Amino acid sequence: MTPADLSLTVLHAVRRAVDEGVLRVEVPPRVKVERPRPGGVGDYASSVALGLARPAGRDARDVAAILRERLREAPGIRAVDITGPGFLNFTLDDGDEGRVLREIERTGLAYGHSTDLAGTRVRFRASAEPRAALLVEAYARLLRAQGADTDIREGEEEWITALPAPYRPDTLGTDAARWALLRPAAHDRALPGASLLVQHERNPLFRVRYAHSRARALVRNAAQLGFTPEYGETGTDEAPHLLALLGDHPAVLLVAARHRAPDRVARHLEAVADALLAYQHTVLPLGDEKPSVAHRSRLALAEAAGTVLAGGLSLLGISAPDQI
Repeated sequence: MTPADLSLTVLHAVRRAVDEGVLRVEVPPRVKVERPRPGGVGDYASSVALGLARPAGRDARDVAAILRERLREAPGIRAVDITGPGFLNFTLDDGDEGRVLREIERTGLAYGHSTDLAGTRVRFRASAEPRAALLVEAYARLLRAQGADTDIREGEEEWITALPAPYRPDTLGTDAARWALLRPAAHDRALPGASLLVQHERNPLFRVRYAHSRARALVRNAAQLGFTPEYGETGTDEAPHLLALLGDHPAVLLVAARHRAPDRVARHLEAVADALLAYQHTVLPLGDEKPSVAHRSRLALAEAAGTVLAGGLSLLGISAPDQI
């Protein structure tokens, strides 16, 4: 069940409660679902009951209980809990592995983008200092990916400072020059650019981009062997760390946007890359082995990891080549 499916299911529950005369409210045009906030449980949450409480003349938790009764047997929902003043929290039936991989397949490079910061307006004061200017651009990318409205102009709300460092795309290339300034926190020294040009595992930028290229190569190699990525119930349980990292990606992007911290995205991409590189050798059949459900699932996981790496790099303004 996707977030859009869940939103529609909750909306149907509201309409059913109204049709049955249990709630006397106007049915809203849509219902927003999002990741649970601190104190929440499950996969997704909605504040719909809080919005309906006043027009219904009832306590929000009572409204939530009415909706919960009409959602208990909904296909794809394993559990509905009420937390806080009346938040509905949903645990979906499609286990974590399938839910994460299908969401990545559905959203592609936009996996982890959300509307959580919709309605937030951020105005940055532009700076002539190269690193600060680059950080402002990265902040804007992250905030827009979470639905915020951003702009860069002179003399507005947020004044960005950073430990000064030159931006050298002419000598390092755009990718290495950006990583050198964005990978450390703004108050830390920039990375030495020359080390980012070495194609070696000690170079974190190389590892991230190489891991993405390996994911793409695995998909191509599998196609030559006659099979494609397809999530199944076996195979991905061998890589719980990689799965957990992919599941954490939306939260990482949101936190990075809120805290103006593209370095968090870079560190997360390094962790995904390392987990993928450690897992890649299990993906394709060996010797005379025939492709199985497990191989298709492993390939789906590798492909999803590559998508996350490409999407994260794009938010940093860094390319993700299919071949290195």
